[in-house]
Amino acid sequence: MNSFESRGVEIRSLAKALVYEFMLTSPQCQANCEGIKLAQMFRECGFDWGPYPKTTSSNQQHWVAAIVQELKSEGKIERISESGPWRLL
Repeated sequence: MNSFESRGVEIRSLAKALVYEFMLTSPQCQANCEGIKLAQMFRECGFDWGPYPKTTSSNQQHWVAAIVQELKSEGKIERISESGPWRLL
């Protein structure tokens, strides 16, 4: 693994930890609560770079979408409905 790959792995790990910590401290993300939409989580975690041509905020959210899928695969969070919000288990 080269230094760029190593740094990328570290950045992904830090980003995932940030999202999980945000969810742990957010009242609406607690188990049996209403949960939070991906777009709101994306903004509140500071991942929005702002509007750019062909790279809107909506496009930028894909990275956070991957993070929540990773947390889901680890059994830490759940998606309440097919298009619904996310919350802790």
